[in-house]
Amino acid sequence: MGASPADLAGAMVSLDDLWGREAARIREQLSELPSWQDRFAFTDALIARRCEARSPVDPAVAWAWNRIVASRGLVRVNHLAAELGWSRKRLWSRFHAYIGMPPKRATKLVRFDHAVHRMLAGESTARVAADGGYCDQSHLHRDVMAFTSATPATVVNEPFLTVDDRAWPSAEAPNAQHRPDHSVGRSLRGSAPASA
Repeated sequence: MGASPADLAGAMVSLDDLWGREAARIREQLSELPSWQDRFAFTDALIARRCEARSPVDPAVAWAWNRIVASRGLVRVNHLAAELGWSRKRLWSRFHAYIGMPPKRATKLVRFDHAVHRMLAGESTARVAADGGYCDQSHLHRDVMAFTSATPATVVNEPFLTVDDRAWPSAEAPNAQHRPDHSVGRSLRGSAPASA
């Protein structure tokens, strides 16, 4: 989107800081559109064009991301590194450069997301914690608090859960369990978070 995810490191950044004068032109164009549907269509097209112009995600990093999502955050980072034939340090460095967070944080985020959706579906926090790779309910509670500043009992009412079908596509991504073919050098855009 105009900056490396690693450069942003979870910071809140305005569109003006990322895109400069183009952000003002975009705001003006959006204000001239007659409906929210038109604004969303314009925004979708704009983001699609910017994504097409980005540098492709390293296929090995995309594969690691897909493994994390397919395992619902339960895969161990050292196993990912071993499957790739990389050291943990190399995996951390490459993953952080493309995704904007270390792989351990990504596994925690994906595990948390899966846990919250199970609680939203009505499962007990005890069952979610036991099945979701948490040591106990207090471990789940700490993760929920760390990611949302809400308790497990209140997080299920948070409005951010309504966007997840777009943010987190199905964990059953094709070939998510297969090792990457490094010789092909193909781009796995759409399979992993976008590199800026």
